[in-house]
Amino acid sequence: MDDHNKRVIETALLCAQEPLTVNDLSRLFVEDVATADIDEALVEIQRTWDDKGMELVHIATGWRFQSRLSMREYLDRLTPEKPPKYSRAVMETLAIIAYRQPVTRGEIEEIRGVAVSSNVMKQLEDRGWVEVIGHKETIGRPGLYATTKQFLDDLSLTNLQSLPILEDAAPMAAAEQLGQAVMEFDPDATVETVVINEGDQTIIEVIEETTTVEITEEVSVEIEEVIPESDENSDEAK
Repeated sequence: MDDHNKRVIETALLCAQEPLTVNDLSRLFVEDVATADIDEALVEIQRTWDDKGMELVHIATGWRFQSRLSMREYLDRLTPEKPPKYSRAVMETLAIIAYRQPVTRGEIEEIRGVAVSSNVMKQLEDRGWVEVIGHKETIGRPGLYATTKQFLDDLSLTNLQSLPILEDAAPMAAAEQLGQAVMEFDPDATVETVVINEGDQTIIEVIEETTTVEITEEVSVEIEEVIPESDENSDEAK
């Protein structure tokens, strides 16, 4: 692909408000452009921006430009408001859904060992991170929860296989692999992750001294602050 067409693609991506797919980019041209040529141009544009503060990334819903993680501390100075904080219950529930989906609310409660409040599920659904994708064929036909493409986009992931592999490592080590969106635990918290294999099941236990987890996202993702009610009171011990 010639330099002019690559410049057209680059400009469209920089001006787009949403990620663009290869099919979207092909509509930029009157003449037919092969998908392989567009893919090649995207890779070349990525290389061109290797030493810049912005980067071109491929996520679940297409391609987009976003600021690099190394630029976050500087960009944060332009937005002094604090990022939203989510309780331990919210983050544990999200992690279980992400790694065990599709999963019912009862199965989440079985893993966590406490009842999951409606407020927790509502926060995740309102944020656009989880949704009901069907119902389990059992008594009561409970809803099956799974993560959304919005969840993948907010964490700059192409697919679920891009999630960090669960190991006996500190959660922050895995969080660094999430790219643009970084899950930050409270700096005063003591966190330990224990992975227990029982047959075909992997049970993850997260032990913390504090109850909040902070999500910081780059400017490419618009954040609407949600102030959750305390889940320590709403999560009832079974």
